[in-house]
Amino acid sequence: MTKSFFVFATFLIISCTNFGQLTHVADFPNALDEVSGILHVEDSTIWAIEDGGNKDEIYKVDFNGDILKTFEVKNAKNIDWEDITKDQNGNIYIADTGNNDSDRKNLVIYKIPNPELEKGDKINAEKIEFYYPEQKKYPPKKSKRNYDVEALFHFKDKLYLMTRNRADPFDGNASIYTVPDSKGKYAATLVGSIKICEDWKTCQITAIDISSNAKKIVALSYGKLFVFTDFSFDDFSKGTMKTIDISARTQLESICFLNDSTLLLADEVSHGSGGNLYSYQLSDKPKSN
Repeated sequence: MTKSFFVFATFLIISCTNFGQLTHVADFPNALDEVSGILHVEDSTIWAIEDGGNKDEIYKVDFNGDILKTFEVKNAKNIDWEDITKDQNGNIYIADTGNNDSDRKNLVIYKIPNPELEKGDKINAEKIEFYYPEQKKYPPKKSKRNYDVEALFHFKDKLYLMTRNRADPFDGNASIYTVPDSKGKYAATLVGSIKICEDWKTCQITAIDISSNAKKIVALSYGKLFVFTDFSFDDFSKGTMKTIDISARTQLESICFLNDSTLLLADEVSHGSGGNLYSYQLSDKPKSN
């Protein structure tokens, strides 16, 4: 039994607070009240980032909610950091892709070396700059505002982005784009589109991750999980998608795999609730809508 799984099992036993179907793991400290992306690295720790307007920093946090390490990310600016992922070499990618009004022309993903191997309190970033070639106006009409991205994962040599639909009227569609994982300036490649669901409150994608065995992709919204299986790349939306209502309606902004069947989730502080780290155990046959 791995140490991380043992810690997770312990939290399952001792947790008695109702957070829908989520198990409470830890409270984040007051200094981290807008966690927008999390990434599990080893044992019972995660790396976390905060939303736009906060510091240009990445934080190592344990399952007690204590900050163990902080790095200032050099050559980077937190305009709207929204998700975080890693590659097989431990490099980390920070998505500065928040774009509520679909009016940004400075979208970037910051690539930093494996922070587990870095010393000091500063870490240098490379820039992966990109744009959406389908977008012609900044901002477009309200009915075309589907260029906000809060969901990012890495697979092989590509970064996959899934849009958070902010169109009015809301149509529930999410687009999937890819960009290379190396420094440069790119036109993002549109590889797919999928109608998630039609309730704007629970159908806007706020985070995504892929399991280490690459057999599951899970996207998050404010209250639902969208589990993709039996897919092929690049357009994983062509696989099977099943929906799980986790019965929690906090501002859930972050998700990552702890192991191939266990998720970690985090929400921002909003309206007097949130600011927590949670876990969720995936079943082999999640319920569909």
